[in-house]
Amino acid sequence: MKGKKGAVAALAFFCCAAWAQAGEITSDNLAKELEKLFRSRPDIVIDVLRRESESVLDIAQQGSNLKRRHSLEVQWRADMKSEKKVRLEGRPLHGEKDARVRIVAFSDFTCHFCRQAAVMVNEILREYGRDVSLTFKNFPLEGKGSAMQAAIAFLAIAQQDNDKAWKFYNALFADRDKLAGEGDKFIAETAAAVGADVKKLQKDMKSKKFSDMVAEDIADGQKLGVEGTPFFLVNNLVVRGALPLDLFRLAVEMALGEKGK
Repeated sequence: MKGKKGAVAALAFFCCAAWAQAGEITSDNLAKELEKLFRSRPDIVIDVLRRESESVLDIAQQGSNLKRRHSLEVQWRADMKSEKKVRLEGRPLHGEKDARVRIVAFSDFTCHFCRQAAVMVNEILREYGRDVSLTFKNFPLEGKGSAMQAAIAFLAIAQQDNDKAWKFYNALFADRDKLAGEGDKFIAETAAAVGADVKKLQKDMKSKKFSDMVAEDIADGQKLGVEGTPFFLVNNLVVRGALPLDLFRLAVEMALGEKGK
């Protein structure tokens, strides 16, 4: 702290001395005099920046965040003008069917970033209650393996019981690494743990019905330009990736505002 204060004091002293020599400082010549000062003694400026590096990084990050926020707002205002249609029949729904804001997730149960996003979306659902719903569309990034089997199992369990399906959803994301490592064994154990009928599940997972639904979800995602997961529609607003909670909340607020018009 002492070093920081000393560096700031040194810069302040130098500025005062330079400005005293320059004469009267006005709003018209301030920028020009500051530029002359920094060009003549960059060493003092660099020393202050080095000593205040954490503060400088914080300021830079704040600037980056504001720029990103503005960019998203511009994109989302444009998104509002075009309706995004996807197939939702038979897909697991969390929340009210007539919620003012419908979040549609294109996601992969084995994706690390999808797990992060699932935690964030759960928080959004808690915050907004009946105003927001979540519809899950499977977009496994591999055509075979644990991701595809988990997708089919989730759809099949939802046909048994919607609440059990969402417990299964949370359990899969909570132990994503175990899902990726153990595959079918972990899927069966998790299904049993949430109270699903495992024998019926194993039979249903062989049905073409659910693999066709996953194929439809993938086709819908491709039409929207989904190249990676997670990918969300917040009504008609496109959200790519696992955004920080405050930015995802901004998308929800913008969608609510548009819906209220």
